[in-house]
Amino acid sequence: MTSSSSLSQDGKRLAHDYPEGLRADALMEEDVAWKPEIDGERDGDQFDRSERAALRRVAGLSTELQDVTEVEYRQLRLERVVLVGVWTSGTVQDAENSLAELAALAETAGALVLDGVIQRRDKPDAATYIGSGKADELRDIVLESGADTVICDGELSPGQLIHLEDVVKVKVIDRTALILDIFAQHAKSREGKAQVALAQMQYMLPRLRGWGQSLSRQMGGGKGGGLATRGPGETKIETDRRRIREKMAKMRREIAEMKTGRDIKRQERKRHRVPSVAIAGYTNAGKSSLLNRLTGAGVLVENALFATLDPTVRRAETPSGRLYTLADTVGFVRHLPHHLVEAFRSTMEEVGESDLILHVVDGSHPNPEEQLAAVREVIRDVGATDVPEIVVINKADAADPLTLQRLLRIEKRSIAVSARTGQGIPELLALIDAELPRPAVEIEALVPYTRGKLVARTHDEGEVISAEHTAEGTLLKARVHEELAAELAPYVPAAAAL
Repeated sequence: MTSSSSLSQDGKRLAHDYPEGLRADALMEEDVAWKPEIDGERDGDQFDRSERAALRRVAGLSTELQDVTEVEYRQLRLERVVLVGVWTSGTVQDAENSLAELAALAETAGALVLDGVIQRRDKPDAATYIGSGKADELRDIVLESGADTVICDGELSPGQLIHLEDVVKVKVIDRTALILDIFAQHAKSREGKAQVALAQMQYMLPRLRGWGQSLSRQMGGGKGGGLATRGPGETKIETDRRRIREKMAKMRREIAEMKTGRDIKRQERKRHRVPSVAIAGYTNAGKSSLLNRLTGAGVLVENALFATLDPTVRRAETPSGRLYTLADTVGFVRHLPHHLVEAFRSTMEEVGESDLILHVVDGSHPNPEEQLAAVREVIRDVGATDVPEIVVINKADAADPLTLQRLLRIEKRSIAVSARTGQGIPELLALIDAELPRPAVEIEALVPYTRGKLVARTHDEGEVISAEHTAEGTLLKARVHEELAAELAPYVPAAAAL
């Protein structure tokens, strides 16, 4: 009785001292308040309510190769990596350049490169990529440097990944996984994210692994349940693979739907006879900088690999007044994963459907010829070998003059420019104007002023050589396509028709 009376009095006091919304908080504060007669006998440290309710991590229960928190909080710190390459052909300089590019890729992904090693072999080892003895030496390098990740300069099979991790005892990834990680960080549009997700699932499907009971068998069918099974059932890893295949099928349908919108826009440009120019080239060669210089598009420019992934299409105009579209495409790289080529095929179709390709190459790179070969291999994969090409040697202000002379001599249809300073840009615009396809029919017509839309179409879809305003109408001399020529035919003067 006494206790219920005391609680009733406390409730009245709370109702008087605290507003309606704070009564519960006040009760909680009184509940945890320290009182000598009650708390004096407690043993151990006492914590605030927030500390008592917080999740607490138990050390030593990690199931990963290293502490699981290092994986979960990777965005909060740089991963410390060691690079490994296998030199199978070419010169030692080629192998070092390949590892230097891998280092640039790792830094773009947010890693801190500690060391890099190259192993000379006829072909990569089928078990551990670099051989068992060299894998043990790599383990010593990892321990000495304190690295938590090994990145291999090649695409590793699932077996090679498992065996190498068993030896070095840290996470091992290959060049393909690294590029996919960079793409996942930089994709911004809905289509770009879907394409990257599809490529990642294609890569992960044959590399799924289970830990502990993840590989145990599930219960099969049966009427009675329990031990009444008709078969071993589906393993957990098989279930995961089936779900990934279902997600991949859904992702392909979504990409196909987004591709339809891109195709409609492309068909509309073709219907209006607007020529298209595609900018293709090695990653970080300056494609976005060139697009900004030619059109003022304001696309993100950064000195990093794969800084921009989403294609950008902008309207441009030649010095003679001809309209055309300029499309910036995703950057290419040596040994570009075929998963990405397949997933980004709808985006790369901008190259195959264009009337002219501006193949941008970094003139300041140590080996620009290798960049040219790598990009042309991808262009060949997307079926754009028949499209005319202009090689644009960018960064001419920072390039070696001897390298520029060598490239200009080797590539017959080439020009040296600098997107940063504007050097060579007027000459490039004139070259684009000369290389773009021209309308087939040259016509001279006296168009009445009542047919102003026809004059406007001639300016938009054709190439106007001269235009003179007379008392009867606009005297046009232009090159136009066959359909527009048929509409202008009634206004061709009799002398011109003869």
